[in-house]
Amino acid sequence: MDAIIKKRIKQVIKGDQDAFGEIVEIYKNSVYQLCFRMLGNSHEAEDIAQETFLRAYVNIKSFNQDLKFSTWLFRIATNLCIDRLRKKKPDYYLDAEVAGSEGLTMYSQIPSDTPLPETELESLELQEIVQKEILKLPEKYRSAIVLKYIEDLSLNEISEILELPLGTVKTRIHRGREALRQQLRYV
Repeated sequence: MDAIIKKRIKQVIKGDQDAFGEIVEIYKNSVYQLCFRMLGNSHEAEDIAQETFLRAYVNIKSFNQDLKFSTWLFRIATNLCIDRLRKKKPDYYLDAEVAGSEGLTMYSQIPSDTPLPETELESLELQEIVQKEILKLPEKYRSAIVLKYIEDLSLNEISEILELPLGTVKTRIHRGREALRQQLRYV
């Protein structure tokens, strides 16, 4: 088979178009199947298979006859399929109406990054409750808790601001957190 193909290639290079027709007959089904498997569409597979043979014919002189012709031909087909897939537009558009719905578009199917209003409300209510309970803490614990968890300062920064040793700051944060936990249990 390879000997026949090499003979036909030499004839094509000399200008015999009929010889290339024989090559097409030998490989047309294989090339089409490859294209169809890659593209999943018979019409596109036919187009790309035809383009494959056209490119092979135009570039036959650059084919290295020491290599297998089918490998070269399938590489052309594969590259053309990849190019088609890259250029192919999506089968759906975000502003297209969803079938079976009135006025809904694909945009409505995309989840929102913003929290639901109920979630925001619950979060605000929880923040209010925690803030009220923080205000009930003794001042020495309240200042440490606010600086640590509301202002997000490091222990060393809190130590400097309150002019207290680091160990005392850790103790006040721990005791303040425990007191807050106890208060929140009864809310």
